[in-house]
Amino acid sequence: MSPERLVRPEILALDAYAVAEASGMVKLDAMENPYPLPPALRRELAERLAAVELNRYPEPNPVALRRLIAQRMRVPAGMDVLLGNGSDDLIQIITLALAKPGAALMYPSPTFVMYSMNAAFSGMRAVPVALREDFSFDAEAFVARMREVQPALVFLAYPNNPTGVLYPEADIERVIAAAPGLVVLDEAYHVFAGRTAMHHLPRFANLVVLRTVSKLGLAGIRLGYLAGRREWLDQFNKVRQVYNVNALTVAAATFMLERLEVLEAQAADIRAQRARLGSALAALPGVTLFPSEANFFLVRVADAAATHEALKRQGVLVRNLHPGLRNCLRVTVGTAEENRILLDALKEAL
Repeated sequence: MSPERLVRPEILALDAYAVAEASGMVKLDAMENPYPLPPALRRELAERLAAVELNRYPEPNPVALRRLIAQRMRVPAGMDVLLGNGSDDLIQIITLALAKPGAALMYPSPTFVMYSMNAAFSGMRAVPVALREDFSFDAEAFVARMREVQPALVFLAYPNNPTGVLYPEADIERVIAAAPGLVVLDEAYHVFAGRTAMHHLPRFANLVVLRTVSKLGLAGIRLGYLAGRREWLDQFNKVRQVYNVNALTVAAATFMLERLEVLEAQAADIRAQRARLGSALAALPGVTLFPSEANFFLVRVADAAATHEALKRQGVLVRNLHPGLRNCLRVTVGTAEENRILLDALKEAL
């Protein structure tokens, strides 16, 4: 694989990100929560962060934060939590722990690019299985391929990125039950989907649930967490960098998880905005809208590259998914005002 193909989309988008930050563009390309914290809460958080002893190394595997996550995120009794520098870090940890010569890593396609990239980095054999034309999940085809390949590792994004589709729970259970190795349910967008496989952890010995606090509104602190049985997490912990979660992240995450209702209220508003934006996008001529249970939409237009450039000229940044998804744009759900600006710009661009 050439070096160019190993560059992840987020890195390729850095120039666009810098332009958006500098010019005050409406930034709807990265599935971020568009709402800042209330001013009073920001001041209180600043005081908490100011008390962190930056001259000391952070706790290597923060016990109190792990317990808080287990409590607030309803991790079943008997399960444990492992922390990472975002979900990317945990994906890498899992892949490194299970990589061995000839081992396969399976996933539906298209999906989150880091699954295939970590297969390449670790020397595992990446085995994508195509979704249907409407991006729904063909569980029968996936299980059949899984029986042929016998993968050591399966990743399922639930709901999927970049399509936004939430696969039927029965299909997810079928894959877990048939998998010969570990299944990772990546629930980065669980707060918008209202569905989780967390309650299945005691039932399936080969299941772990991966999440991040980024989509909740804490993208800047980079914290992911993995819930599962201790026998799995103990092995993953062996390949984790000792200080992979810094002290400021621990303090900020603890502070906000103690006030989780603030972030949950913002997520509820995003879900309401999603419904309104989806109806408006579906009504636009020349737009094919795919259903989403995440905080973004996948839309297909006649010419994604031209539309993307036209939106940028009007001050709106979305994600052009070419060449992975032909003529598809991924649009983050923003505030009511940001969504209005997006829709006005799209009417001009199409």
